[in-house]
Amino acid sequence: MSKEGDSRLEKITDASLQNIIKFLEITGMLKRTPRAGWVEVGIYQPESVADHTFRTTILCMLYADIEGLDPLKLLRMALIHDLPEAIIGDLTPSKKTAETKEKEDTAINQILNLLPKRQRETYIAVWNEYMEGKTGEAQAVRQLEKIEMALQAKEYEKAGSASKSLERFIKSAEEATSWPELKRLLSFISEE
Repeated sequence: MSKEGDSRLEKITDASLQNIIKFLEITGMLKRTPRAGWVEVGIYQPESVADHTFRTTILCMLYADIEGLDPLKLLRMALIHDLPEAIIGDLTPSKKTAETKEKEDTAINQILNLLPKRQRETYIAVWNEYMEGKTGEAQAVRQLEKIEMALQAKEYEKAGSASKSLERFIKSAEEATSWPELKRLLSFISEE
């Protein structure tokens, strides 16, 4: 930024700034969206989608630095991976269908269309990469978000918060985790 305060934010139109506020309000809804799987098993005051996203992002930051993956890409994917849930709600894997996939695509486009063109295009590309799951970064985020879920399950078990077994969450994470180093990380969670 120059001495005159010539920032890019200053060049954004008022309408664009209002849309950014709408984007932030929508994403803020994730702070009040409980994780559906925890609700199903009767966890009292379960974590929100935003809680899950936060720790997934921390895991991604650590893992990217340890393994030499693109940290910015991992962080963006982690932050974006559950964004549609602000509109469609959190769905457990058993509730996901071709129709909900279509709703998810519509929701991510609706949310990201509030952003300026450059950011929108960048984040849509990251979303598509995550959804395709072919790159190392996408595969890492997919596995790490499941590992975060397993860690949360163990924390609920330790706290005595679960009236039902949370083993299915651990099993789901084990099935989704294929990289040896991540399997090793998950094994430390499972042992606790």
